[in-house]
Amino acid sequence: MRRARFACLLLTLLPLFVAVQPAQAAPTPAQQLVARYAPILEVRKQENPPCDESEEQYEPTTVNTVLGNPRIVLEQIEGKKKRVITHGPTAARIAGLDDTYYLNLPGDPIGDDCRYARDFAALKKAGKAPAVTYARLAGEAGTNGLVVQYWFFWYFNQFNDLHEGDWEGMQITFHGTTPEEALRNGPDQVGLFQHGGGETADWDDERVQKEGTHPVVYPAAGSHATFFSSAVWLQTGQGGAGLGCDNTTEPLRRIVPRPELIPTNPVKGGPDQWLTYDGHWGQKEKGYNNGPQGPNTKRVWFEPFSWMDTARLASPRLPGGGIFGSAGAKAFCGAVATVSLFVNAESRSPLGVIGIVAFLILLCILPVVLTRWRPVDPDQLRRKRAFGQLIRCARQLYGRYWRAFFPIALTAIPIIGAIQLAQTVYGDIAGTQSVHPAFAIGGARFDLSFTISGTLRPIGFALVGATAVAAVRLLDRGEQPSAAGAWQLTLRRVWRLIGAYIWATVLQFLMAVTIIGIPFAIWKYFAWQLAQQQIVFEDKGIREALKGSNKLVRHHWWRTFGTTGFLTLLTIAAGPVLGFVLIFRNVSLSWVNVITALVYMLLVPFEAIGRTLLYFDLIARKEEAAEAEAAGKPRRRWFRRRPKPRPAPQPGAAQPGEA
Repeated sequence: MRRARFACLLLTLLPLFVAVQPAQAAPTPAQQLVARYAPILEVRKQENPPCDESEEQYEPTTVNTVLGNPRIVLEQIEGKKKRVITHGPTAARIAGLDDTYYLNLPGDPIGDDCRYARDFAALKKAGKAPAVTYARLAGEAGTNGLVVQYWFFWYFNQFNDLHEGDWEGMQITFHGTTPEEALRNGPDQVGLFQHGGGETADWDDERVQKEGTHPVVYPAAGSHATFFSSAVWLQTGQGGAGLGCDNTTEPLRRIVPRPELIPTNPVKGGPDQWLTYDGHWGQKEKGYNNGPQGPNTKRVWFEPFSWMDTARLASPRLPGGGIFGSAGAKAFCGAVATVSLFVNAESRSPLGVIGIVAFLILLCILPVVLTRWRPVDPDQLRRKRAFGQLIRCARQLYGRYWRAFFPIALTAIPIIGAIQLAQTVYGDIAGTQSVHPAFAIGGARFDLSFTISGTLRPIGFALVGATAVAAVRLLDRGEQPSAAGAWQLTLRRVWRLIGAYIWATVLQFLMAVTIIGIPFAIWKYFAWQLAQQQIVFEDKGIREALKGSNKLVRHHWWRTFGTTGFLTLLTIAAGPVLGFVLIFRNVSLSWVNVITALVYMLLVPFEAIGRTLLYFDLIARKEEAAEAEAAGKPRRRWFRRRPKPRPAPQPGAAQPGEA
């Protein structure tokens, strides 16, 4: 009876209990809007965490990784005056501060950038770095439209510039001025933030990838500039773009950041008051390595529609495939990265960088100043020549017999085209373009990348160079050189030429992977530079050609190093340097690659002529040394020990041989 009465009492009070429970608030139209179109990110996957700079070591996260963190120091720097304000600054503490303030993270962006990757990995493991995007609704005076901006905060920027903290993002525009109208009308355009500039596209553009209503975007590894797809993107610094190459290529990993709605016009003391901070989200450094300021200091924050009117309609991407590949544009990426290393190093050791640059300039000038350039006699091939005479003679021979050497250079097009076709067919069949084996020696890990194109292209160009050597042989025999005649000579020895190249490459590689054998690999690389001439001129086998080249270079290694090194550097660098200039002239990247590839092809015969003249030069020097030795003259050496002077005999002293 008591249980029945208790049950009746509960049933009587249940409606009252339910009535007093707080009902969960329905999402506002603004919240619905930012949630419906929140972006999905595809970033480069970490396969070698945590410090591989070619991969994405970070992800967009909350500002609370910095705010309230006791390891962060708030500093004020005015001129040369620096003072520490507090440790572990909060949102309330930084609100309203001006641009003389800096949030200094643990570490040195120039000295030990890997520390930031480790710190972020620790924050993420502790659950203190969730994937977050800050969403903001905004408009612009005089414009009938609404914008939803999605801001990404990154813990560190690992690009050509290195700085603590990074702000990137994107925005979506809508017709209408209210969230309700935006929900009804749907998106109009998408704008992506890229360094100091950006790129736009219509919502229905095929470039805009979507999963339902969510756009899929690709932040570049390290720089975090946002793009529409997976590629390598070239930035020339124009229109607010960065300088260098942004990489969004595979392998990729998917990130779905949680959108957090922030105020359109934040105020000090209000929600998300950290948005009123005009200071820097990183420590003070020189130039582009300085800690960046927050979203509220950007033009796109105040004028989102006007900003979109000045943004690019497309981003230049690195071309791939085709006969000519993308060597010219890739050289641009490497050159910018190398210069950035010097710029970053200069901020820590100006004298050291100045010394290195001065040494490199001196290394380039001295051979030009100290050599002899005249006279040049291209009619007499087998003779001694100074470095300058050899280079001028090679140029004159190329110009005089261009009808033979020019077609030889162009034969690289069908050869490389066939190799590229084989690469494409293999990729279609195997579903991959390359193989990436790995091995370890002495605890060191080596990752290799083998492709049909990457393996066979050097062999193809080596054959073109050997054909130019064969043309010089025809000339040496007193015949008129021709491309057809030179190729006939080459094809008779083709397997020996290919075998010598492969055998030398394999031996040098085996020496280099031991680490301690690297100097020997370099030594042998130049000692075997004349193996082609040994095969073409003296009809030697593979081993005999390598031995013959080594014997000929002996006692003249530095001459060989300087001459062949200059010829190789000129052949490799001339095209990319020209391409570097053309890129800044806004020439199409496809044409840049075609032009740089043609320059390289045309210089391959020049390099071969120069090496052949060096071959003749060393033969003449060997013969001269042999004649001098037969005549009883000592061999001239750079470091020859002088005989000690004998003491003068004393008067009356016994002479050697006397009793």
